[in-house]
Amino acid sequence: MEQIFFLPQRLLKNDGTERRVGVEIEMSGIELSMIACQINILFGGRIEELSPYEFRILATELGDFKIELDFKYLKNYARERHKDPPQDEEMLDFEQIASDALALVAKSVVPFEVITPPIPVSQLFRLEALTQRLREHGAKGTRHLVIYAFGVHLNPELPDTRVETLLAYLRAFLCLYDWLAERERVSFARKVTPFINNFPTDYIRKVLSPDYEPDLATFIDDYLQFNPTRNRVLDYLPILAWLDEARVRAVCAEEKIGKRPTLHYRLPNSDIDNRQWSISQCWNDWLQVETLASDDEKLRTICHSYLRHLDIFNLEITPWREKVKKWLANTD
Repeated sequence: MEQIFFLPQRLLKNDGTERRVGVEIEMSGIELSMIACQINILFGGRIEELSPYEFRILATELGDFKIELDFKYLKNYARERHKDPPQDEEMLDFEQIASDALALVAKSVVPFEVITPPIPVSQLFRLEALTQRLREHGAKGTRHLVIYAFGVHLNPELPDTRVETLLAYLRAFLCLYDWLAERERVSFARKVTPFINNFPTDYIRKVLSPDYEPDLATFIDDYLQFNPTRNRVLDYLPILAWLDEARVRAVCAEEKIGKRPTLHYRLPNSDIDNRQWSISQCWNDWLQVETLASDDEKLRTICHSYLRHLDIFNLEITPWREKVKKWLANTD
């Protein structure tokens, strides 16, 4: 079945260049070296092994890929051992046994992660061939085992970084969250982790209020007051750090934040071993947020309706995820 990656209404940034999207895909059941080989076969470039748990594929047709075991301690330990191995044979043997045992345990619960370069939106379809190849070589997704909590993360550049645009995207997402979560049928293992928490209700009410018209500094301060963490289903910290790193670091000094001019959307499951699954499904659902964020009148209407729904929630029979469908864009 052909998978179609739809294009956003606003394909270009304000400077006239095409918007890009970084994609992160988590999986298990396949070795990093095999993932690196498949990327190299499809997109060219050269493979660089930083450690047994971390590879780069540099200068491909799409840019530089990274693949790694998503386990900071093990990656750092392996990289240091590669640079400066112990001289004592007994210590070397002991460390090898210990690291192999740790890796065996980690690989049973911690995903391998493919981190793509920022890819032009019109070229996202090229990732379809990669997921197919990885599936054929044994890649497993979040539904393979009940303990797997693997996801797909999208890092879309925005058309611009004006506060009005940041606010429109956030409002659109908050209004569509229930529908997106239902579409994804998020696995139990992912639901019980803290990584895809929704926003606090008090913050949702604040942001959706028609009287909320912050400048950038106020928008950042309000976000940090209610969300001083990366553990949000739509993480704004990367783009807020890009815009005002000192302001963000003052509140989130302990958080690992990669500043970049993108959002970080982490709701979708990684169902890479399912032949009916495609990254296009994650992307096309996200485009509902894009479309709503670009329609001022519709966005005002849905914000008003959602606030009213929250106010009378206990009296409602129809769930919001059903009510919201009348505002969705037609993608047929």
